[in-house]
Amino acid sequence: MKERVVNALPNNNVFNPQTQPVYTSNTNTYQSPGIITPPESDAGNVGRLFNSGTTNSTTLGVLGGSVIVTVQLSNPVGSGRTLYVSKLSGGITVSLSLLSSFSGSMVLSANGTLASPSTLPSVNSNLSSTNTSVAIVRFSTAAPTGATTLMTMPLQAGPFSSSVYGSYVVPPGQAINLTVSGSLSVAGLLASTAYFAWWEV
Repeated sequence: MKERVVNALPNNNVFNPQTQPVYTSNTNTYQSPGIITPPESDAGNVGRLFNSGTTNSTTLGVLGGSVIVTVQLSNPVGSGRTLYVSKLSGGITVSLSLLSSFSGSMVLSANGTLASPSTLPSVNSNLSSTNTSVAIVRFSTAAPTGATTLMTMPLQAGPFSSSVYGSYVVPPGQAINLTVSGSLSVAGLLASTAYFAWWEV
């Protein structure tokens, strides 16, 4: 009776160890902006990376209170472009040493309605570009109503910045909101700040 020999498979790691690197080649011919890492690099180069945001600051009385700012990035119907959120940033400033009386939060949400909104300008990150954004940016000193929550997290006093690299996509007829809220149970100066950075294709 003959013995059959079965060759064992090497079971190599498909990821990139130093001894067995896996090389990739970008075959996507998309040009504006190019699909590179990070995509903001080319979007900024061609004048399609924009920024907008604001701060709401209030001196609270002896009983404290809340200070809220919501920035809404809206893509109008028929704009012909899609917005890709690049970065969420902002923070809460507190002029108070008793931080045990402080609480803060950040909420990212979709669509909804702002109370008594005001319009904000969109700034092109390429200072030599004359391109303007198709987005409509508004802000309110209250949280939006009727919005769908995408993400929420607590905030400490101070700044925050989160690069999302286009993970949130805003097609025409849609909007995305960034709400930053700070609260004090005692008197103090409180400021809430919210900013979007995005590119347009």
